[in-house]
Amino acid sequence: MKFVSGDKIFFMLVLGVVFAGLAIFSSATLGLLARESSSVSRDILLQAGLGLGLGFISLLVARAVSLARIKRFAPYIYAATILFTALVFVPGIGFHSGGATRWIDLGFTTVQPSEFLKIGFVLVLAWWLAPRARQLANAKKGLFPFVVMLALPSALLLAQPNTSTTLLMLATGTIMYFAAGAPWRDFGIIALGVIIALGVIITLRPYTLERIKTFIDPSANSLTSGYQIQQSLIAIGSGGLLGRGFGQSVGKFNYLPEPDGDSVFAVFAEETGFVGAAMLILLFIALAARGIVIAGNSHDLFGGLIALGFSCIIIIQAFINMGAMLGIIPLTGLPLPFISHGGTALMAILIMCGFILNVAAHRKAL
Repeated sequence: MKFVSGDKIFFMLVLGVVFAGLAIFSSATLGLLARESSSVSRDILLQAGLGLGLGFISLLVARAVSLARIKRFAPYIYAATILFTALVFVPGIGFHSGGATRWIDLGFTTVQPSEFLKIGFVLVLAWWLAPRARQLANAKKGLFPFVVMLALPSALLLAQPNTSTTLLMLATGTIMYFAAGAPWRDFGIIALGVIIALGVIITLRPYTLERIKTFIDPSANSLTSGYQIQQSLIAIGSGGLLGRGFGQSVGKFNYLPEPDGDSVFAVFAEETGFVGAAMLILLFIALAARGIVIAGNSHDLFGGLIALGFSCIIIIQAFINMGAMLGIIPLTGLPLPFISHGGTALMAILIMCGFILNVAAHRKAL
């Protein structure tokens, strides 16, 4: 099978987490049977059809396109994802829900363009960094343009608002920046800028401060802002060592908000216990670690930065979601990659995996 010739181990890990994710999602979705407005069969069909079906086709395309062509078209791909993301603000096209405008309504389903913006962002940043690796010590050629490149997607996402995805992209972009050879002097400047930006966001977005307060003391508002984390911790704790049994979660029926979305890890941990949750975490770590190994063995910096960037997005997003459900970090709303409800998110993740396989196919001789 030519499309997995780049790295069979990585491809097998992708298959493992994809099919495990579909099983986990299907079990979690059964909890929606108790909620009148949900159609379980429709949700599973969209996840399998749009996410897995189109996702695997897109993975094959991303694997097959030459890296030279990807490099040539990276700026245009980025521009297209920027414009696609901006469409959410067009009346009649953008879909507003839960206080945010992050989706485009297609009638039969919604699409979240920011999932594809992650792809365009990593590609264009790799395209920009690769030929400038030796110039990054000069702030005029490194830090200043880098900050400008972060500004546009950040502004679009914060306007939705989508703070969690903004922070995810900033973290990924910063890792790529330093991996390309930026001086550690810039780390303090970037960290200070992020702290100031977070201060401004907290001032302008009261709900962000509320989430931080809930993180510090989740029991203070157990029926309002602290409800989700309280129910999540109860579900995870009740799973014990081996869990209640697959499909036997109690929390997914009446207690956990969005059991097939943000709270899907809590459902899985309740059903499979500490052992199952630990195995899922190890699977994500193995997948990201293999992607980073592929990045290190890339025959050029452009490919290496692509593999590194997409590996970072997968592992950081996974740990943000699971960490929020465990009460380690504040709630963010980021879905669990490969598993949470959202055909767009699953399709985008599989495209990222296709690009990593593409880089693996062009690795340097070991």
